[in-house]
Amino acid sequence: MNDFSQADFDVRVEWGAPAIEHLAAEADCIVIIDVMSFSTCVSVAGERGGMIFPYPWKDASAQQFAAENDAECAQFDRRFQGQGFTLSPCSLLNMTAGTRLVLPSPNGSALTFKAKAHKAAIFTACFRNLTATARACEKYRQILIVPAGEKWPDNSLRPALEDFAAAGGLVSRLSHRRLSAEARAARAVYQHLTRAELERCGSARELNRRGFAADIALCLEEDVSDLACQFQGRYFTAHR
Repeated sequence: MNDFSQADFDVRVEWGAPAIEHLAAEADCIVIIDVMSFSTCVSVAGERGGMIFPYPWKDASAQQFAAENDAECAQFDRRFQGQGFTLSPCSLLNMTAGTRLVLPSPNGSALTFKAKAHKAAIFTACFRNLTATARACEKYRQILIVPAGEKWPDNSLRPALEDFAAAGGLVSRLSHRRLSAEARAARAVYQHLTRAELERCGSARELNRRGFAADIALCLEEDVSDLACQFQGRYFTAHR
């Protein structure tokens, strides 16, 4: 135990890869939150009966990983709907049941790869399935919620407001548990931030500039799915 472990609390919140490296060993449930867009993609695919295989690298090894798992590999660059599966959640709206998709992502996927080295159950959550995820987490004693954040050009962590707000939304549904100060801070952000404000956050502004306003709307829908998304060894599936 150290000063930063939040070990005295049932529900903890810490950012990105350092959270996995320093806090995951003491958790029996890890929830990774990457709203724009990995976690939303997993939710959308899960609602349609798809399986998402996370993969951290956008290179030829992703294609090999897909072949090894009898899966399709998503396009590395976000593209408009109708041009194949990508990290655009809208590109997954027409996914059919049973689809096996490798989704390379430097944030949500990379964190999942780190987390699977530990014994904890792993979930990914977004605004779309906060209540369902909270329900699935109830049986676990120590819950670590990890807002993924994004990357600056120098590869350092850029805390992403939408991830912190969604983490707070999950905390608010677990408020009867012992909450760390960090978890309470995330809850306060969720309770006092409007959807209109989230639509103007940095990540949303970037997507809007690139023409993906429909993705923003999809990512900010709240509790439209009653399915939690859990990692099953190599892939995420959705369940009640």
